[in-house]
Amino acid sequence: MNDAATSEAERKMQFLYGLRSKGVMDARVLTAMEKVDRGAFITGTFADRAYEDMPLPIACGQTISQPSVVGLMTQALDVQPRNKVLEVGTGSGYQAAVLSHLARRVYSVDRHARLTRPVRKLFQDLDITNVTIVTGDGSYGLPEQAPFDRILVTAAAEDPPGPLLAQLREGGIMVVPVGQSDAVQSLIKVTKTPQGFDYEELMPVRFVPLLEGLGRD
Repeated sequence: MNDAATSEAERKMQFLYGLRSKGVMDARVLTAMEKVDRGAFITGTFADRAYEDMPLPIACGQTISQPSVVGLMTQALDVQPRNKVLEVGTGSGYQAAVLSHLARRVYSVDRHARLTRPVRKLFQDLDITNVTIVTGDGSYGLPEQAPFDRILVTAAAEDPPGPLLAQLREGGIMVVPVGQSDAVQSLIKVTKTPQGFDYEELMPVRFVPLLEGLGRD
């Protein structure tokens, strides 16, 4: 094995060890995250920090979440192979790429065309074919594709958004950061039952706020 291959193998091993040390234990999630090269989703100034467990800035004032948070959110979502998943907040596309290895179909919505355009191109280059990227107001979900088995929101709302709860299939799960943008936020797991919704608080997090409307791109 040459030096480049050795360093690549070591980097992957350290990456997965880091995820496990933060509590990402689901074997399917770890395998999916091993398959997705985070470096492909970060360009420019911060490209050399792609494999560190830290959030990094991307265009439009958004961020790419740190890998351990992506792993923990994905683990909480408990995506099954036949599931149809909605992601609100495409961002860099990294989270959607991870979900593509776990779900049958993923719809990812972002209000910024400046983000969705390059992600579509990147997914073509990576041959990711089960993800549809939509430019739109994710706070209203995608009613035309509802109901969804799983919904993942990667921006903080003051409360779990009503339109998204309405698009969740019975037995479905939504994972969403909840709280004021300038205060402590909590990651919430919402399960839709025949009687209503069950809420479980998972951990403190920090996300950009969920905004209505389209971005000015």
